[in-house]
Amino acid sequence: MRSLNILTLFPEFFTGPFTTGLMGKFIEKGSVRFNIVDIRTYSEDNFNRCDDYPYGGGSGMVLKPEPLFRALDALENRGTVMLTSPSGVPLTQQRVKEFSDLEDITIICGHYEGVDQRVVDTYVDHEVSIGDYVLSGGEFAALIITDTLVRYLPGFMSNPESLVEETFEESLLEYPHYTRPDEYRGLQVPPVLLSGNHAKIAEWRLQNRLEKTRRVRPDLYNRYQIIKEKQR
Repeated sequence: MRSLNILTLFPEFFTGPFTTGLMGKFIEKGSVRFNIVDIRTYSEDNFNRCDDYPYGGGSGMVLKPEPLFRALDALENRGTVMLTSPSGVPLTQQRVKEFSDLEDITIICGHYEGVDQRVVDTYVDHEVSIGDYVLSGGEFAALIITDTLVRYLPGFMSNPESLVEETFEESLLEYPHYTRPDEYRGLQVPPVLLSGNHAKIAEWRLQNRLEKTRRVRPDLYNRYQIIKEKQR
């Protein structure tokens, strides 16, 4: 991914996350370019309004087509266009991997009751949901999508192997983690982790991943079982 455009009603929302921490350092290096677009600047309304009542009645407002059409047409590298939407496809780790190979991405931050369908039909390649809940604005979802994608760019992770041993890899949650000291307030680190026996450590970690996934995310556990059965 070389560049990422974010179309939003609230550009100030991205100021902090994009100027501090690992993300800020990565942007300073020029490894990825961000273009935050305030869609209100593409409104021809005297009050820079970008929403209107839905045809057919109903509660809420809908983002109008004109400002979004103009904003999208003005982009130099639009690339793959995503729309944050609670009715989109779930953002899974596998989908993140697929998206991370894209050169240029544009994210439209959904708002209100949604976006005029003509925008979706004309420009949007993927409607993406970050979970089965409703947010006050698509900016939160855009930040999450951005963070998941940038982590896969070369150089962002100091230890690339961390991307391999992560939660949701192989449809399993992560195993418990411990660090020094090996005893604190009477709480001990499991002896196997101090044994130096890498085979037994690997076995302990796998068993803990299986147990936690079975208990916390039975849906992922069932998926793991299906995958393993197909591999036999």
